[in-house]
Amino acid sequence: MSVLEFIIEVAGTYVATLAFGILIPRRALNVGGWIGVLGYVLYRFTVLWGGGYVIGNLLGAVAIGVASLQAAKLKKMPMILFNIPAIVPLVPGGQAYQMIKNFALGNNSTALVFLLQVVMISGAIAFGFLLSELVNRIQRRFWRHRKRL
Repeated sequence: MSVLEFIIEVAGTYVATLAFGILIPRRALNVGGWIGVLGYVLYRFTVLWGGGYVIGNLLGAVAIGVASLQAAKLKKMPMILFNIPAIVPLVPGGQAYQMIKNFALGNNSTALVFLLQVVMISGAIAFGFLLSELVNRIQRRFWRHRKRL
């Protein structure tokens, strides 16, 4: 992948995140777009370095969850306003499409492979958000403890 292709992917990710989050308040839109780019770039680098789609989605979701909490504190807005649009680039839409198409064409074994991919990626995203909540709680506890000293 060339640098130009990567820049186009990042720009497309930013625009897709903004387009999906168009219903959220304007002051959250730009930050939500950048959080989506952060999650996607982490996902993409993990896949390029041989980490696989599932681990990439897990790390991307963790990054989105942690960054969304920070943005929510900074903007004094609910965290979900940043989470939902930012997760769009990680959603396994292509695999879901291939699964349905292969089921419709009668290629059940291929469809089951795509079904397994969709389940694993979706589970990784959900587990990533769970891990990000754990990271956020540990971080909060660390800062509280540090203030006491």
